Amino acid sequence: MIDFSNGSVFKLSPASTNDLAPLVAPLIIPGEQIVACFRAMRDFVVFTDKRLIAVNVQGMTGKKRDFTSLPYSKIQAFSVETAGTFDLDAELDLWYSGLGKVRLEFKGASDIRQLGHMIASYVL
Repeated sequence: MIDFSNGSVFKLSPASTNDLAPLVAPLIIPGEQIVACFRAMRDFVVFTDKRLIAVNVQGMTGKKRDFTSLPYSKIQAFSVETAGTFDLDAELDLWYSGLGKVRLEFKGASDIRQLGHMIASYVL
């Protein structure tokens, strides 16, 4: 599993759904839709309408991957921090029962408010 307590694990930028959808397709259940995708260097995160799937690419070849599925139904609280003038990164903190805090950092070009609104619609 990914160490979400290390904030530097993910510095995410928007990514093409067409590129990442085939990589998580075996995990998607019938009726589940991909909403947004973000990529770091090798790792990536896929937001669906039911959960967050974080993928940690491992090994030299990148063929080994750890898929962590975090359902929105288990979120107890969340926080959205938008980018500012000097701090160009946005942050999304999710508190999961039994897991603790999951922090994702997004580069300034990401629309973090849209993600916050989507998560609110499933959590509240």
